[in-house]
Amino acid sequence: MMGDFVRTSTYRDAMLKNHADFKDKVVLDVGAGSGLLSFFAAQAGARKVYAVEGSHMAECARALVKGNNLEHVITVLQCKVEDADLPEPVDVIISEPLGIMLVNERMLESYVHARKWLKPGGKMFPTNSTLFICPFSDANVFLETQQKAQFWQTKQFHGIDLTPLHAAALDEYLSQPCVEQVSNTHEVERHHHQFALSLTHTHTPYKRTHHTIQTHVFPGAIHGLASWFDNMFEGTSFQVPLSTSPYAPLTHWYQVRCLLRESVLVQPGDTLRGKLAMRTNRFQSYDVHIAVQTSTQQSEGHINLKEPNFRFGQFSSVPHAFPVGDDVHEQQADQHQQQAIKEGEDSSKAMVTGE
Repeated sequence: MMGDFVRTSTYRDAMLKNHADFKDKVVLDVGAGSGLLSFFAAQAGARKVYAVEGSHMAECARALVKGNNLEHVITVLQCKVEDADLPEPVDVIISEPLGIMLVNERMLESYVHARKWLKPGGKMFPTNSTLFICPFSDANVFLETQQKAQFWQTKQFHGIDLTPLHAAALDEYLSQPCVEQVSNTHEVERHHHQFALSLTHTHTPYKRTHHTIQTHVFPGAIHGLASWFDNMFEGTSFQVPLSTSPYAPLTHWYQVRCLLRESVLVQPGDTLRGKLAMRTNRFQSYDVHIAVQTSTQQSEGHINLKEPNFRFGQFSSVPHAFPVGDDVHEQQADQHQQQAIKEGEDSSKAMVTGE
């Protein structure tokens, strides 16, 4: 992540441009890792920085602090922030608690928990986050995922019939969120749909959440829901954004696409309805349930954010990823059937409203 120029430079800019928020202040770095953000806080003029890191990376952070002669400013504490015992309250909390689809790895919970050390009126960097969701149409990624399970349709594998495991294998592949770069286009952010999260006020961010989807769309095939997120650093002097949008420069978070079990065909005049629900699990991640339906058809998908499918280098264009268009080409082939559906472009998206 240190090699992610957009992420690293944005954090540094947010702190240095808001020098007044850090000058002679006490700062808490949650999940400090190598201590990079702690160094930025020191560069911005912090009097004291407590870098809390629960893993053995704390030893690396200490080595960097010592090697850069900042032991008088940065103190590394090897513990979870929930177990930390700071000698004083802090003026600013900094952290990089973000995972794919914003919430994966569940670091946001630790970040919010750290507010118990924050002075009244203190700052949090980042300050708020926004998760964006919209439906997409992409026959290629849908077929590619289905074809991964074709091996389990083998009836003669050294005398063994593997087909009893085909359904389970297909479900496993479809449950993997596709993490990849989706190209930008003017059609995307014109219709962005969002769920906002204030990190300064939320008590249990995304422990369990449910959102509904409803819109009128042009005819076409929908294969799932795409997602990205934005963050805002609200300093006294400047507000600095960090975006993982297809429009923004690429980050190591890329964008995420969650697949339905079966594609949903939208007919002329149809209203598209659906939902997205997320629930924490014991693997420091989330189980995601998506569902889409029209007047004649419905489909759903169960996604495990802990097991992503990294499709790096397989560039997907937004016209396939986000609009639902009328001239869409979809081919679904197995041993018994083929289906062709015309594919095209349209700028209509789903209107997403949070419940």
